[in-house]
Amino acid sequence: MTERFYFRQLLSGLDFAIDDPVAQQMVNFAYAFGDRETGEAALVDPAYRPAELIELVEADDMRVSAVFATHYHADHVGGSLGGRTEIPGIVDLLERIDVPVHVQADEVEWVTKRTGVGEGSLVAHDAGDVVTVGGFEVSLLHTPGHTPGSQCLLVNGNLISGDTLFLDGCGRTDLPGSDPEEMYRTLTQRLSSVADETVLFPGHLYSADPSAPMGNVRQHNRALVPASAEQWLAMFAR
Repeated sequence: MTERFYFRQLLSGLDFAIDDPVAQQMVNFAYAFGDRETGEAALVDPAYRPAELIELVEADDMRVSAVFATHYHADHVGGSLGGRTEIPGIVDLLERIDVPVHVQADEVEWVTKRTGVGEGSLVAHDAGDVVTVGGFEVSLLHTPGHTPGSQCLLVNGNLISGDTLFLDGCGRTDLPGSDPEEMYRTLTQRLSSVADETVLFPGHLYSADPSAPMGNVRQHNRALVPASAEQWLAMFAR
């Protein structure tokens, strides 16, 4: 990390929402990053306690100027979790601060239906779009498979991957909107240009380490081992 680049990886149930049993169980990561020179920061997947996340950023003398959603699931952007519990998210955040919420275009319909947020609050993006946060460029990679509009964020040598890719394994492909064949193409083609030295920051703590260089992930991740689409689908399509 450069001194100018501001970055925080925040674990639900530990760094925020510490008294929320669902947050503790789901072990979601939220992220904050930005430019210390301008004071601008973005939040990624601000679920469970969005107000706490805003306060954590402000305590670092930064201000939230944008939000990015990796995908529409409630544990990332808020909404109903399996019809059992309601998770606060981007709707609650927007009641406190008026900022754009950046989503991939194919995810807009899913986000609005699942969270209740109005389309006017969302900024829809195509694959390869670049958003600036302070002096840092954020490249948006469309990575369908887990959901139709899943996206990864590439910023300052870091890949924030949501539920597309974990240090070990990848996102589920048996949920509404999931597509195993698209996930295979995402893992083998759409993410193939990400440099080995880029550090992967996933959407959940599903491994001993919270992050790792992509080169290490490529060597050890079981979801990246199969040599063909047929092998991959036999192992991971559900």
